[in-house]
Amino acid sequence: MMTLSLQKSDSGTYRQTMRIHQHTLFADVAIALGGEDSAPDPHDLYDASLAACKAITLLMYAKRKGIPLDSVDIEIERDNSRESAGVYVLNVNMILVGDLSDEQRQRLALIGDKCPIHKLMTAATTEVNSSTS
Repeated sequence: MMTLSLQKSDSGTYRQTMRIHQHTLFADVAIALGGEDSAPDPHDLYDASLAACKAITLLMYAKRKGIPLDSVDIEIERDNSRESAGVYVLNVNMILVGDLSDEQRQRLALIGDKCPIHKLMTAATTEVNSSTS
């Protein structure tokens, strides 16, 4: 089981400090929402987890299969215009860098959609159990 801890940062109206294992991350909101835009907002972090997972999954797969993938650059365009209706769209462009055949590129495109976060976002039911103390 993984534990994430979060506390309000000493600086900023809404800035939050998150600790995950030995790592420290921050979150904030845009100036238009009353924040200082000093860190990614929660939606950005959600989207970034998909990008990181796809890139890592592709690199691990390529290494295991001996595919000459040097790196993966990912660009995500978010369309949250229908989020309130339960539709959150992430358009993902995976830029595969390496001396790859068309067949390897097609295979990697399929593997990218099998990363754990992609599956979690699209196929899992997430239960959130909140409590206060």
